[in-house]
Amino acid sequence: MVSPHPLPEGFTEIEVFALGTALLVEALLGFCLNGLTILSFRKIKELRTPSNLLVVSVALADCGICINAFIAAFSSFLRYWPYGSQGCQIHGFCGFLTALASINCSAAVAWDRYHHYCTRSRLQWSTVISMIVFAWLFAAFWAVMPLLGWGEYDYEPLRTCCTLDYSKGDRNYATYLFSMATFNFLVPGFIMLTAYQSIHQKFRKSGNYKFNTGLPLKTLFICWGPYCLLCSYAAVEDVMFIPAKYRMIPALVAKAAPTVDAFVYALGNENYRGGIWQFLTGQKIEKPEVDNKTK
Repeated sequence: MVSPHPLPEGFTEIEVFALGTALLVEALLGFCLNGLTILSFRKIKELRTPSNLLVVSVALADCGICINAFIAAFSSFLRYWPYGSQGCQIHGFCGFLTALASINCSAAVAWDRYHHYCTRSRLQWSTVISMIVFAWLFAAFWAVMPLLGWGEYDYEPLRTCCTLDYSKGDRNYATYLFSMATFNFLVPGFIMLTAYQSIHQKFRKSGNYKFNTGLPLKTLFICWGPYCLLCSYAAVEDVMFIPAKYRMIPALVAKAAPTVDAFVYALGNENYRGGIWQFLTGQKIEKPEVDNKTK
């Protein structure tokens, strides 16, 4: 049976199917893992700490990314975007909102860990809630700007999902991109770098390395770096000479971030992992003290 919709330009049948399948796997795996993180926090009393609320905020944002990826996967199997131009704008906004919130909340986790390990103080509920609200509102501000005319949302090369339009590379796009990337990628990255460097120095002095301090920052740059580089290059040069299927790779890598984050911030956290195990099996956590330790 032949689909009534033609293949997106620059893609073969197998490539469209492979991209759709990859998006579906990323969506389902990331949503299940982060959903488990959220449910465990809600059900297991020992997990309900200010520090773990930040982890839940990352998981919530990552669930949003997964929903965005699931819609893209469904559209890919249809070979076209079925929700119209308005749906494209909503899809682009939600994708950017959750992506930026995930990055900013990851920086908040780093800041919390710095206080826990370097100053021996724990952030209070009020402080953590304020940080989360700020991270989401800040992400919403930058995500809504393309809807108001600064930047623009349009179809990705596969034309079955929507994101920031980098095809024009004009002044409007460039000013938005560099401003957004500075405050939502470079600044959070700098916070994570300085926080984890301080923690690493503390661990080195004590000789007790409680977790891999380089892993969260590596995760940020590996997952989001290729997409950021593509968009940045588009601000100074025309990227349309790059085949469409290759321009889809950075977006595909970025949508793997929720799955990786779940392993870094929840499943990689010894005590949080124990809480998840208790939620799944009913077995009690032997050590009730919970913090953000990642192996």
